[in-house]
Formats: sequence, structure tokens, C-alpha cells
Amino acid sequence: MLHNRLGKKELEERLQAETFTRTTLSFYRYVNIADPSEFRDSLYRTLNIMGCLGRIYVAKEGINAQMSVPSPNLDAFLSWLDSVTELANMPIKWAVEDDGKSFIKLIVKVRHKIVADGLNDDAFDTTNVGNHLTALEFHNLVGQEGVVVVDMRNNYESEVGKFETAITPDAVTFREELQQVTDILQEQKDKKILLYCTGGVRCEKASAYLKHHGFEDVNQLHGGIIEYARQVKLQNLESKFIGKNFVFDNRMGERITEDVIASCHQCGKPCDTHVNCANDQCHMLFIQCEECAAKNRSCCSPECTDALDNPAAAKGVPFKGKTWRRSSGQKIVMAPQQ
Repeated sequence: MLHNRLGKKELEERLQAETFTRTTLSFYRYVNIADPSEFRDSLYRTLNIMGCLGRIYVAKEGINAQMSVPSPNLDAFLSWLDSVTELANMPIKWAVEDDGKSFIKLIVKVRHKIVADGLNDDAFDTTNVGNHLTALEFHNLVGQEGVVVVDMRNNYESEVGKFETAITPDAVTFREELQQVTDILQEQKDKKILLYCTGGVRCEKASAYLKHHGFEDVNQLHGGIIEYARQVKLQNLESKFIGKNFVFDNRMGERITEDVIASCHQCGKPCDTHVNCANDQCHMLFIQCEECAAKNRSCCSPECTDALDNPAAAKGVPFKGKTWRRSSGQKIVMAPQQ
């Protein structure tokens, strides 16, 4: 059996019943994988035996993984990584906040790309990437004159946390953001460009894309926000990244500083808690405070609240495909996803 067959409730109960701790980690690598399907099946067999949970994407171009590993099996897991040619000497990003409940099941999927970007990679050299900066190098450059810091994440990620001086495009897909960033920076090709994202994988493609479009001094935060947060803590530095780092697992965020830079999408009070709408026909990701969650039964709209009581009547209502976008006044408005 090479995929999960248990329901959500059973998976959650099984996770809660575990008597050992778990370690949340992530990694990625652009590397040629000759047969992604065979590689995927081999990964699933091994990781399932080890009790690993998480979400892993495999493609001809490489691997992108976010995982929860049983702590007693961590050494065995790392040894196994080194035994696989394509995964040997893998740089690991360790979670900043970790309650061990980041994933409830193991998902390993074959994808066309490890990060969906909508680009034709034959149109530019994807190996001609920007300079990799250590956390300290990046830290020292942020805020300097002539340095432009760019957040290569989606708007719902930068809304809850960002580097203090960063440009944060209002994009809901990576493809959309690449075009926005290129347009925004057109008149700044002589500047030193610093790119950052969650773990570094999006910056690999973004830096190559910018260099292809004539930007010369392109740099990227090696290891992303995850590694930056770890290093500034180890070196007792004041973080220049404020707020939360959005993560793509059940936690939905790791707090880096105590700053709350976002607001509830329904009442406007300071809040940076992401939730999914309780109406399963919608499931939209948005920010909601505890008071609004209680008032609206964890839903994003009156229509979705009504759907909880009468799901049959709600069929056919176009709940899917909604996302939150900023208007010119930074108020959050609901619009169709593009």
C-alpha cells in the first residue's frame, strides 16, 4: 500500500495517541531524478516504515519536502538520506516552533515541478542562480542604502511576517509574483537585490529568472526565513524579520518575534492567526480572531455560516476559488482567485 487510506479523524486520533515526540523539518534540492514515479514509490515505502509524516513533491527537476519525523528515528532518517545518491549531504531546515503535530499523514506526489511557477524553464538558464548569503550576511545588508529586499512569498505569507524594509508584492501565486517583482524592480537593476522566502526553494528559481531579465547583483537568503530565525537566535541578534513565518502544515505559522503586523479580516483588530473556513465547500484561508471565530462559527462569510446548517441548499454556490486581496487602503477584500 503506497498511499494513506485512513480518514482524517482516525489519523488525528492516531497522532494524539503517540507516546514519542516528533521533529519537524524541511529540505529541497534541484537534482535530476531519472524516474520520478519509481523514486516516489521508493521514498514512500522507506518513510512509511520509519513512521514519517509530511508532504513531499518529486519531479524530474528534484525534490521538495516538509516532514515530521519520529524523534527516536531521526538519526536513522538522516543516515538514510545520505545513503540515497540524490539526497546525500542534504541541507536540513529545522522548525523554529515545533509541537510535533505539523502533519497527520504521509503524502508523496509526483509533480511536473517541485514549485509551481508556470514558467518554461527552457527559456532561461535555471542553474544561473543568485549569490547565496548566510543569515548573518543577509542580516547585515538589510536596511543598508542601495539594497532592495524582496519577499518572494505570496501575500498571505508576508501579511503576517516580513523583513522590515521588504517589498511585499500582492500576489497569490508564485507565477504572478515573479512578473510583479520584475515589473516593480525595472528601474532598480543597478541596485543590490536581496530575495528571501520560507526555506529558499522559491528564491532559486526567482533569482535565475531575474538574472535572465538583466539583473546582475541578485542575492538570496540561504536556508530562507527558517534558517535565518535559527541563526539570529543562536547569535543573540535582534531579528530584522518581524512577526510570524507562515508554514505549509497544520501549524500555519512559526512566531519569530512578538510583533503582530496583521489584522483580523472580519473586524480589523490586531491578529495573525490563519484559519481555513469551516465550510468545507469553501475552505478559504484567511485571518480570524477568536471573537470573530466564535461569532461566525469559524467561517469567512455569512453565506458560509449558513452553509454549515444547510449544506444541501448551498450546493452550487461558488464558494471555491476565493482568496483575500489587499485593496489600495490595505483593507482586505475578497476576490476570485486568479
